Amino acid sequence: MEPTFGTDGIRGRAFSDIDEVVAHALGRAANRAVSGGASGARWVVGRDTRESSPALAGALAAGLRATGADVSDLGVVPTPVVAFAAQLERAAGAMVSASHNPWHDNGVKLFAPGGTKLDDVAQAAVVQCLEDLRLTHGDRPSVAEVARRPELAAQAPGSRPAREAPRALAAYEASLREAVTGRSLAGLRLVVDGANGASAPHAAALLGRLGAQVTELFCNPDGRNINDGCGSVHPAALQEAVTQLGADLGFAFDGDGDRLIAVDSDGGLINGDRQMALFATDLAERGLLVGNTLVVTVMSNLGLRRAMVAAGINLVETAVGDRSVLEAMDAGGYSLGGEQSGHLIFRHEATTGDGLRSAVHLADLLARRRADVSDGSAPTSAAVSDGSAPTSAELASAAMQEAPQVLLGVPAESATLDEHTRAAINDLAGQAGPDVRVLVRRSGTEPVIRVMVEAANERDATALAGRLVELLRRG
Repeated sequence: MEPTFGTDGIRGRAFSDIDEVVAHALGRAANRAVSGGASGARWVVGRDTRESSPALAGALAAGLRATGADVSDLGVVPTPVVAFAAQLERAAGAMVSASHNPWHDNGVKLFAPGGTKLDDVAQAAVVQCLEDLRLTHGDRPSVAEVARRPELAAQAPGSRPAREAPRALAAYEASLREAVTGRSLAGLRLVVDGANGASAPHAAALLGRLGAQVTELFCNPDGRNINDGCGSVHPAALQEAVTQLGADLGFAFDGDGDRLIAVDSDGGLINGDRQMALFATDLAERGLLVGNTLVVTVMSNLGLRRAMVAAGINLVETAVGDRSVLEAMDAGGYSLGGEQSGHLIFRHEATTGDGLRSAVHLADLLARRRADVSDGSAPTSAAVSDGSAPTSAELASAAMQEAPQVLLGVPAESATLDEHTRAAINDLAGQAGPDVRVLVRRSGTEPVIRVMVEAANERDATALAGRLVELLRRG
C-alpha cells in the first residue's frame, strides 16, 4: 500500500504505509518544498500519543535536520499548539498524528511558516519532492540502507539536534487566558474526555487553572487506546458521566485535539454546528463578529442556516475541510468559521481549529450568561428559562433547531463515484424535492465515500440515504 495524501496531510498504516524511512524522507521533502531547503529554516514538531508517534516524529525531525533545518521538539501536544508555536516563532510546523483514526494508523500534518495549512501548490511541491526521492513501496530504500547511505543519514554534518520548546505550551495557555480576557471559570463543573490522545496531558489541568472543577475521562494514554471508544467520535461515555455527575458541560476531543464535541448538562451533544450558532450569536451581540458573517461548509445543517438568518447573520459556504474554511475567512477577513465535526476556527486568535480553545470559549459563554442573568443584563439569547441562571442544555437548545440529517459512509473500494453515478445521484436528489439536501463526496481523511441527506423528517432522510448507498455500491 501507499500512504494517502489529502488536504489534511499524509496518513496511513504505521510502519507499513508510513514508517521511519517515509517520515525521514518527508522531513527532507518538506524542508525543501516549504522552506526552499534553506539551512537554518525553523521548524516545530509535535506528536500525539500513538505507539508509533515517537519513532515517526524522531525520523521526521531527523529528515528536517538532514537538510539543515533548525527543529524545536514540542513533545506530546495538540495540533493547535504546533500551529500556535509556528505562528509565534514564524516557523513551519509538523504534527505527527492520524487525528481520529485508530491507534495503528498515523500521519503527518504540515503547516507553512506562520502556522497555516499548506495550500495546494505547497502540498504538491512536497509530494513531488517525495517522488523525486523515489519513495514508493516498490522502489525505496530499506531501513538498513538508510543507515548506510550518507545522503539519508539521520543528521547531516553541522546540523543541530532538535531542541525542546517548553515555552510554546506556556505561551499557548496565556493566549487562552487572553481570549477570555482573564475571566475565571470558577463555579463550573466540567468533564473532560481526552480521547487518550494529545489533549489528555493538558486539557483538564489547563481548565482547572482557569478556575473550573474538572473531572477527567480517558486521559491515560498507553499508545494503543487513543480514540478507543472515547473522544469526539465516541462521546457516549462522556454523555453518561456528565449527567451522572451533574456537570455543567462535557468536552470530548479527538486524537490530535483540533476538534471538539461538547455535551450539555442534559447529556445532549453540542456538535460543531450548534457551537457555531452559540458563538456567532454571542459575538454578534458583542459587536465582535467581523462582517456579521459566519463561514461554514456544505455539510453544515439546515438548522444552523435558518438560525443565522433569524439572527441576521450572513453565511459564507465553502467546500468540506478546515483549509477551505480558513481560506474563505482570510479572503473576507472574517473572525469565525468551522465544520459540523467540531473543527472551529477563531481567526482573530488562531490559525487552525482548536478543540481546547473552543472548550474555553464555550465554558466562558455559559459563565457569562449566568452572570448576565444574575445582574439583570442578560441579552436576548440568554433568556431561555424562567429568570433563573440558564443551563448549558437550555442555551444549546435555544441556539438552533436541527433539521434531520443522516450521514453514512461507504468503503471506497466497494463503491463507484464516476460521472454516470453522479448523474444518477443528481436525478435521485432532484426527485426528492426542494426541501431535501444531498451531498455525496470522497472523504479527505479516510478511504470512504460519504453520503449526507437532510430532509423534513428522519424517515425520508434515512430512506434516501439508503438508496444512494445502494447506487454507489452498484456503480
